Amino acid sequence: MRRDAAGLAGFLAVMGALHFAAPKPFDAIIPGSLPGEPRLWTYASGVAELAVAAAVAHPRTRRAGGIAAMALFAAVFPANVKMAADWRHASPARRAVAYGRLPLQAPLIAWAWKVSRI
Repeated sequence: MRRDAAGLAGFLAVMGALHFAAPKPFDAIIPGSLPGEPRLWTYASGVAELAVAAAVAHPRTRRAGGIAAMALFAAVFPANVKMAADWRHASPARRAVAYGRLPLQAPLIAWAWKVSRI
C-alpha cells in the first residue's frame, strides 16, 4: 500500500477507535442541533471513520474511500466549530487546540483527495 494511503487509513482507524475507547470528549463537541443523544453520533462517526479507513486501505476501494474521507472530514467540521466556540473562554492552551483544529480540516481533505487519485 502506498505510504499516503497507509497513513490516512491508520489515522482514520486510530480516530475511529478513539470514539469507542474514550467517547466523552467526542460527545462534548457534538452540535446540539443534531437529533438524538451525542453518544449515538460519537459512535456513528467512529464507525464511519473505521469503515472509511478500511476502504482507503484496500486498493479496489481506495478511490471511493478517499472521496468518503473528504466527505467525512467536511462533515465533522461543525464539531470543530462547536469546540472552538465552547472553548473561547478557556485557557490559552485549550483555545489554541480548539482554534488550531479548524484550519487542519483543509489539509486533511487535501490528503484524502490525493489518496483518492492513487
